[in-house]
Amino acid sequence: MPSMMRSTPARLTELGTTKLPRLALLGLALVYVVAGLFMRDPWKTDDVVGLATMLTALHEGTWLQPQIGHLAYAQDGPMVTWVGAIAIKLFGPLLGDFTASRLPNLLWFAMSACSVWYGTYLVGRRAEAQPLALPFGGEPPPRAYGRMLADAALLLLLATVGILQHMHETSALPAVMAWQALVFYSLTRITDKPLTGALTLGVAIAGSFLTRGWPGGLPVMAGTLVAFMPPGALRRRLHWLPLAALVAAALILAWWIPATHGNSYWTQSWKAWNLGFYAWPEFNASGRALRDLTWFLWPTWPLVLVAVWQWRTWLFASHIWPALALLVCALLQLFFAADPDDGLYIMLVVPCASLAAMSLPTLRRGVINTLDWFAVMCFSLTAVTAWLGWVAVLFGVPAGISRNIARHTAGYVPPISWIALLLAAAITGIWVALIVWRFRVRPTALWRGTILSASGLAATWGLLVLLWQPVVDYARSYRTASAELAAVIQTNIRPGECLRSDGLGPGQRASFLVFQGLNFSYDLTCTLVLQQTTRKALGNGTAAYSGDKNVQELWRGGRRADPNEIFRLLRVPAGYQ
Repeated sequence: MPSMMRSTPARLTELGTTKLPRLALLGLALVYVVAGLFMRDPWKTDDVVGLATMLTALHEGTWLQPQIGHLAYAQDGPMVTWVGAIAIKLFGPLLGDFTASRLPNLLWFAMSACSVWYGTYLVGRRAEAQPLALPFGGEPPPRAYGRMLADAALLLLLATVGILQHMHETSALPAVMAWQALVFYSLTRITDKPLTGALTLGVAIAGSFLTRGWPGGLPVMAGTLVAFMPPGALRRRLHWLPLAALVAAALILAWWIPATHGNSYWTQSWKAWNLGFYAWPEFNASGRALRDLTWFLWPTWPLVLVAVWQWRTWLFASHIWPALALLVCALLQLFFAADPDDGLYIMLVVPCASLAAMSLPTLRRGVINTLDWFAVMCFSLTAVTAWLGWVAVLFGVPAGISRNIARHTAGYVPPISWIALLLAAAITGIWVALIVWRFRVRPTALWRGTILSASGLAATWGLLVLLWQPVVDYARSYRTASAELAAVIQTNIRPGECLRSDGLGPGQRASFLVFQGLNFSYDLTCTLVLQQTTRKALGNGTAAYSGDKNVQELWRGGRRADPNEIFRLLRVPAGYQ
């Protein structure tokens, strides 16, 4: 063991593991997840689609096969629909459907945060992860060192830019990240508590599959197998892997077998979507994905590269390999996706957070100070930008920014909420106080840079929510358009007449269902048609039913924030398609 300890790249004294106050960490996490989660309209597209599947499950009984009204929504599994619908059933009468549907986000966030923290804590206590033993002592004890790494991993998770909006949406993305985080925890737990680790591993793999099908399940299944390959602590627990596989298979089949005996069209659509998700790698798609990852995974990806390099002779050690195996398998899936999206990028976040934390004890003090300065400059600039945009909306200065915002918020009359304004000022003051503390006190704890990044991102998000949420609701909500359409339908619909759609996207269909309960039939004999088109298509006559004198236009509208998107309610003769 002494020779192993001399070769470690980690260098740290006990002062570097000074405990971060638990209330500060918990408070930051709560502010991060609660801000922007409630008291707003559903955003298009994923947010409102998730809510629509929950409401459809409650009202139509489509628990096994998620749907948006009559539309089969086969892009995800049923997990988010189940949990959200149960939350609405239990808490909807008290809190309202919109608020209740977002309560599961607290569960997904808690699963992610706890799994990342405890998984990193467990591996951080292991002998191979410990920093170099100092000649006269003073190195941190294993528990304090593991706690410091765990705090850093959680803070880096909170600081990851790309997940910020998704953690506040009723979509599959926060759920699939939570299940993958539980897989990571299970791989670290199985070495010392094999039964607990194997059972949670099976549940987590099944949860990933039930949340997003093969795109959610395949990388964690492959990552688990790869994690057990090298000789070491995990390999010695290989005989527990069949139990995990059995639990996962039983839970998946408990859904799949009855689901296949229901709506055959949904099942076929689900299979088609999962198979069509994959394709042979293409240079353009892979290059675009790597470009997008540079901002999505900021600031963890540079630290991951540092960790892999610094621990290169320890890659198969138990504190590096489980996270690295999950990262590599998720990255490989990214290259074999026909159209890489945020649902794949988010599968890289958890392993990146843990690996990035492992890089911190290997960095020189000057490098860490540079990261601190970068976090201060970056998030101070974003905070100033949030305030500047708010001023531009209300007072029209600076004129250039005001004009740019006005193009996307035509007709918007900005209100002033003094409570929101005071809270935004308080958040700004706390951020300034944190900066002063950092450069006046000059703490030696290794989490000092990560607390700045996480707090800066949380402060920026808080300012955007408090100052910009009314603007975002106006720009992204279909509440007004849905109310206008429902009123026109109520006035014009005839006895026995039904409503179908033409070119209506899933997000728009979900919005009309959520706000007004409008459901669109697939019966081609329906004589009321809601058409989604564009101003350009109407102008050049390429929109369906254009110029047809037999078709009566009953209503034309849309969101004033997007004048290019047009909805038309038409009455067509019987038999028109």
